[in-house]
Amino acid sequence: MIGVSIMSASALNAKKLFADLDKVADGVEFARDLVTEPGNVIYPESYAEKIKELSSLGVDVEILDEDDMEELGMGALLGVGQGSACESHLVIMRWDGSENLTEPPVAFVGKGVTFDTGGISLKPGSGMEDMKFDMGGSAAVVGAMKALAGRNAKVNVVGVVGLVENMPSSTAQRPGDVVTSMSGQTIEIINTDAEGRLVLADALWYTQDRFKPKVMLDLATLTGAIMVALGQEYAGIFSNNDELSEKLTEAGRQVDEPVWRMPMSKAYDKQINSKIADMKNMGGKYAGSIAAAQFLQRYVNDVPWVHIDIAGTAWKTETSDIADRGATGYGVRLLDQLVRNNYED
Repeated sequence: MIGVSIMSASALNAKKLFADLDKVADGVEFARDLVTEPGNVIYPESYAEKIKELSSLGVDVEILDEDDMEELGMGALLGVGQGSACESHLVIMRWDGSENLTEPPVAFVGKGVTFDTGGISLKPGSGMEDMKFDMGGSAAVVGAMKALAGRNAKVNVVGVVGLVENMPSSTAQRPGDVVTSMSGQTIEIINTDAEGRLVLADALWYTQDRFKPKVMLDLATLTGAIMVALGQEYAGIFSNNDELSEKLTEAGRQVDEPVWRMPMSKAYDKQINSKIADMKNMGGKYAGSIAAAQFLQRYVNDVPWVHIDIAGTAWKTETSDIADRGATGYGVRLLDQLVRNNYED
């Protein structure tokens, strides 16, 4: 054990700064622990129970079960989990830290697929044990909420995570099925392993419809294609708003959680157009990450929005300067810094 003493002429200010950073570190640690747990420990119900721990920090935690979501018409999210014995959940976390309680919140939305077999479109067996980290986007949202509440951030924030397990069984969703999302838009299922965007579709629509946020960001370990493009160094971001993208990029630079903006265009929409539904859940073999973002954009309306694909950054195979091998907690510091720079009172 090596001890380090830091001398400062402004000790009180240093303590205050480090106190805030300690709370952010708590959020990162919480996110890493969630991602590291195996699928028989963290599954939708147990995950929702873990999130309840944030109540002790003043976060209001609300949990929707399958009956609640069916009543809301969340056919996209429920379709993903219908092959699992574990019931799906949507968890809503609210932190009202602004002096103006009527101020529209900043919204974070996370993909929480606690284990992803691929469903009927089964993944190869080799490496499937790592699919416990397919809830990394949701863990970043939960960790960020813990960090913001822990340091008493002067901002209104809502975090929404869709928690499901994607399993193959006699009740599982099939390729060729058509589901109706909460928005009323229909989706033709081409591949049941393109499931994260289905979870996010209903979670995004619910969030923008209920909370009317000033900005909305989603995080997801969504596509292998983003790893082909950017490796494990940058997360890919996709957005309908230049200003928000620039703010997020700057926050990433400050905390060494870098992002790289990828293109979006109506030209890519034809990849997900369906002949029997409003859209398909995946396109062809090209521009897979962009096609996924084009899909998600159909569920955000005009809210300034960024989609952050963290498939390459949520889990590392090599040790880095800030994380051991495995779960990185990527996204917690990024979201905290974005709020710190732009949205606090």
